[in-house]
Amino acid sequence: MPAFAAGDCLARLTGICLALPEASRRDCEGHAAFLVRKSTFAYFLNDHHGDGRVSIACKALPGDNQALASAQPERFYLPAYIGPRGWIALRLDRGEIDWDEVSELVRLSYRLIAPKSLVRKIERVTPL
Repeated sequence: MPAFAAGDCLARLTGICLALPEASRRDCEGHAAFLVRKSTFAYFLNDHHGDGRVSIACKALPGDNQALASAQPERFYLPAYIGPRGWIALRLDRGEIDWDEVSELVRLSYRLIAPKSLVRKIERVTPL
């Protein structure tokens, strides 16, 4: 994936993540972490540990990460270190990106990580 395309993906993902209450972005060596207060709810991974993939990693419901990775291994995988703790990664470097799907994954992860008072704020606007 050309560098400009990965940058475009990160820009679009940043817009999705920072639209959530009290969300912030922290950059680190070509990657980005999206946090709510001090807890990470999403990662943008660009060639993480030299794996050649551009992806987003999010917390998933119990068992959903394994199910997605098994059902669609060309699109989903368990990210290093955090996959066993319930996280799933969606490849952004495999054809056209469904940004509605990305947004859904991000919002679910946010709901699982954020304090309940912040989750209630987004549920009042648009139920998840």
